[in-house]
Amino acid sequence: MPMETLSQAQVDTVVLTMADVAIQNEAHFSELDGVMGDADFGVSLAAGFKVVKANWASFDHSSIGSALLDVSKAITANTGGTSGPVWGTLFMRTGLAFRGRTELTLTDIVTGLRSAIEGIMKRGGAQLGDKTLVDALDAIATSLADSDASGQGTLLAAFAKAADAAYAMRETSKGWIAKRGRQANTGERSIDTYDPGIVAVGDMAQAIVTALSA
Repeated sequence: MPMETLSQAQVDTVVLTMADVAIQNEAHFSELDGVMGDADFGVSLAAGFKVVKANWASFDHSSIGSALLDVSKAITANTGGTSGPVWGTLFMRTGLAFRGRTELTLTDIVTGLRSAIEGIMKRGGAQLGDKTLVDALDAIATSLADSDASGQGTLLAAFAKAADAAYAMRETSKGWIAKRGRQANTGERSIDTYDPGIVAVGDMAQAIVTALSA
């Protein structure tokens, strides 16, 4: 049966899958960050998501939005560096967009992601093309919006296309100059390097599709 909406249980799967990817790739993401940054991205991100998993049962699961807002608080308070505010904003904005909801349409998801991207850009000053996770999130939102506009295929198929778009962004952005964070201080030396945030989003998107397909 086509997945026409994303249920609350499936949103839970999305968040917990993101947490698993962050935790399992702690060393890898830090290694990527160490090429041009301070090598703490993986450690910081894993720390925040470990708290999310540890406190998952105590979160407010009365709606999708309420749970995401609790995730936001945990991430913001326990993720070091700039990652805390950035990833916290991702969950805060989507939480606000999905407040009171127990299922989401593709249109809802696009709206929530667009709000999150706007919030992250305001919070951190990043713009599209600055070689940050904003570029990967925008690739997902744009792909999902295109699928929504076409009205063809299942929600899961739309997710798969969006995950491919996010994953491809790691190679697309590899040749760019980083313009945010410590990597920005390296100028043209950041060309031909991977942004760990973009890689993380792509890996999470792929893992989410796998988890929802199970």
